[in-house]
Amino acid sequence: MKLEDLQPDAAVRGILPDALVTVVNVTWHGSDALTLVYRASDGRIADEILYRDDEARIDLVEAGRPWSFDGDGAVFRLVSEAHRIRLAHLFDPVLAVHTSLVDSLPHQITAVYEAMLPRQPLRFLLADDPGAGKTIMAGLFTK
Repeated sequence: MKLEDLQPDAAVRGILPDALVTVVNVTWHGSDALTLVYRASDGRIADEILYRDDEARIDLVEAGRPWSFDGDGAVFRLVSEAHRIRLAHLFDPVLAVHTSLVDSLPHQITAVYEAMLPRQPLRFLLADDPGAGKTIMAGLFTK
């Protein structure tokens, strides 16, 4: 048996002498060691650090659940927010205009959304009169 097979709710033999234990939690320390939190048959909770050398003495009697809902919530929120932002243009074609804190003018919106964005991946020289909002256009294009 490999240490990777230790999942929550798995029944394991070899941790305690002549007794089965149920895995409660597994915390990895690198790739060769883990802390195993287990419940003994009498209900007692204990933990033990297992190394790769311990793989020979433990046996998996019953596999635990192959999935769990114990992932990092902050990472899930970050990934879901990234997917939401990636797909936001499908619901709001001028998303950069609506999420910016600047008031863009119609000629800036036309330049970015009708002239620059449809012609990707071409490079542009953004030239206009002084004060026409080239910085705003570049910001909308980048966003």
